[in-house]
Amino acid sequence: MAAKKKKRKPGRLAAQNRKARRDYTIGETFEAGIMLTGTEVKSLRQGRASIAEAYAADRGGELFLQNAYIPEYTAGGIAAHEPRGARKLLLHRRQINKLLAEVHRKGMTLVPLSIYFNNRGIAKVELAVAEGKRRVDKRAAIKKRDWQRQKARLMRGKG
Repeated sequence: MAAKKKKRKPGRLAAQNRKARRDYTIGETFEAGIMLTGTEVKSLRQGRASIAEAYAADRGGELFLQNAYIPEYTAGGIAAHEPRGARKLLLHRRQINKLLAEVHRKGMTLVPLSIYFNNRGIAKVELAVAEGKRRVDKRAAIKKRDWQRQKARLMRGKG
């Protein structure tokens, strides 16, 4: 008997990349830890972060989250952080090697889907191996979604 895939329930969502599923074909997803300073964590808990244009990149065999916007914490004083700085992602070496192998294939990229705090209060990033969609693919997805919506309305009306 095959083992059931365990669904994780994120504790509290800090930031979400809502456009990722529209702009990319999402492949495999991974959960990664993220190295943050104290003011970055406090700012994330306020829920003002944005990962809309963020991506993960390889730097010396390690993965870094690039271009994620975590605003400065107002009560941070002198210990302020850089809002768009690179942040190291924490993964096992085997996972990093697997991700880098997939990224080096043509057209694949690492896109963060969300940043959340797990049940223990630790900040995590949900990363996805994704391939960019063309305009035609986006239109086909919209057409399919509209048809499903219309079909559901018709079934509700008859039932």
